Amino acid sequence: MTAVDAGPRTWGMLIDGQWVDAAAGESIEVITPIDRTQVIATVPRARAADADRAVAAARAAFPAWSGMPFAARQRALLQIADLLEDAVEELAALTALDTGNAIRTQARPEATLLVDVFRYFAGLAGEVKGVTLPTAPDQLQYTRRQPLGVVAAILPWNSPLMIAAFKIPAALVAGNTMVVKAAEDAPLTILRLGEICSQVLPAGVLNVVTGYGAEIGEALVVHPDVDKVSFTGSTAVGAGVGAKAGGRLAHFSLELGGKSPCIVFPDSATDEVVEQVLLASRFARQSQSCTTGSRLFLHADIHDEFLDKLAARTARLKVGDPRDEATDIGAIINDKQWQRVEGYYQEGLAREGVRVVYDGHQTLDVPEHGFFHAPVILAGADNSWRLAQEEIFGPVLVAIPWTTEDEVVAMANASHYGLAAFVFSKDIGAALRTAHRIDSGWVQVNQGGGQQIGQSYGGMKSSGLGRELSLEGMLEGFTQIKQINVRLG
Repeated sequence: MTAVDAGPRTWGMLIDGQWVDAAAGESIEVITPIDRTQVIATVPRARAADADRAVAAARAAFPAWSGMPFAARQRALLQIADLLEDAVEELAALTALDTGNAIRTQARPEATLLVDVFRYFAGLAGEVKGVTLPTAPDQLQYTRRQPLGVVAAILPWNSPLMIAAFKIPAALVAGNTMVVKAAEDAPLTILRLGEICSQVLPAGVLNVVTGYGAEIGEALVVHPDVDKVSFTGSTAVGAGVGAKAGGRLAHFSLELGGKSPCIVFPDSATDEVVEQVLLASRFARQSQSCTTGSRLFLHADIHDEFLDKLAARTARLKVGDPRDEATDIGAIINDKQWQRVEGYYQEGLAREGVRVVYDGHQTLDVPEHGFFHAPVILAGADNSWRLAQEEIFGPVLVAIPWTTEDEVVAMANASHYGLAAFVFSKDIGAALRTAHRIDSGWVQVNQGGGQQIGQSYGGMKSSGLGRELSLEGMLEGFTQIKQINVRLG
C-alpha cells in the first residue's frame, strides 16, 4: 500500500521537542503533484504566535547546545546521519510523492546527499576555532568563533531535503539552534527529517514549522529574537527577506534564482558533451532548479549538429509517475507553476523565427490529473527575449548561436542573475578564460552535474548573498568572531 492509498496523515509541528498544532487551530491540505485531486497530508497553518513559540524554544535551548564540547555536537550529527541512512528509501519515496521529483534521478540522490552532508559537517565540528596574534610579551590576543544564536531557515519546495542539507547540519554543528520553515507545497520530507532528528537532539534545538511564507515565514524574518535568516527561494521574495532582516540588523544569507548560461565551443559537439548539457538542463528535475543551464549558447559551426543530437537524446527521457523507477522526469510542483511554465512555452511557440527543436508534448503519456510538463528545446531565440532573461523554473531550453568568445561572454553576462554557468571545450585554455570572465558564483567546466560537498556554493548579482555547503560557508554564515585581548602579569 502506498502513502496515497493509506490516506492522508495529519502532522503537527515540531516545537520544543513536542508535536503541536497551530495556535489558531488552522491547517493546510497538502496535495501530491502526481494527482492534483489527492490530499496526502494535513499540516498546521502557523502564524506569528507559532513563530513566537518556536523561537522561544530555540532561544531556551541555545545556551546548553552552544556550550557543549564540539565532540558532543559531532556525535549527535553522526547519530542523525546513521538514522537518515536507514531511512533513505523512505525519504526518497516521500520526496517523490511530496515534490513530484523522480525517485531514481532526483529523490533518492537527494536523500543520500542529506546523509553525506550531515557526516561532512560532523567532521568539521572541531574547525570552529579562532586564531592568536603574536604581539608584545605581556599580551595574549586571540579570537573565538561563536555561534550566532537562533537561525531561521526558510526552505523552498523544489528540493527540500537537499536545501535542508545545505543549512541544518552546518548551523547545528557550529552551535546554533534553529527554526526551520518548510515550504507549504512540499512540507512532508522536512517534517519527517525533524522527526528523525528529534530522536537525537535535545528539545528546542531543531524546531520545524509549516504554513505560508507570507504568514509564518514573514513572522520569522521580522522576529526580533531570530539572529540569522537563511533563505532559499526566488529573487523577488529574497529581496524582501534581505530588506526586512537587514533592516533590523540581523544576519541573513540568500540563495536565489538563476538563468545560467551553458556555453559549448565548436570542438565539443560530442555525445559526451550532449550528456553533460542534458545534466545541466536539469530536465530530470523538471528544470525546477536555480542552477538550470537554461540558456544554451552553441557556436554557429556546430549549432544545428549539436541540437539534433540533444533532441535525439532528450526524446529518450520518460516523463511519468515519479515513484516509478523507469521515470526520468517527474511532475511540476503545483498548478500555478505549471501554468507559468506553460505560458513561457506558448510564448516561445508564438515567437516569430523560433524553431521547435524538440517538443515532448507530442508523445506525452501521463496521468490525467498530474502536473506533468514535457521538456521543450527552442532555437532561433534572442538573448534579450523574456525566454532568455527570466527564470522559467520549468523544462524550456532556448538555444542561441555565437561566433566569438567576446560575444558569448557578453551575452552570458547580460543578465541580472549570476548563480551558475557551464562551459564546454577541449581547449582548456579557452574554457578557463571563459570561466574566469563569467559573472557567476559557480562555474563548471566540461561537466553539468550538481553541487559538490565542501565547495562553497552561492551566487553573484541578483542570485544571492553568502555561501553554503562548505567549511567557509559554515564559518562565515553561522558564526561570528569575538576578539579578546589580555594583558599578562
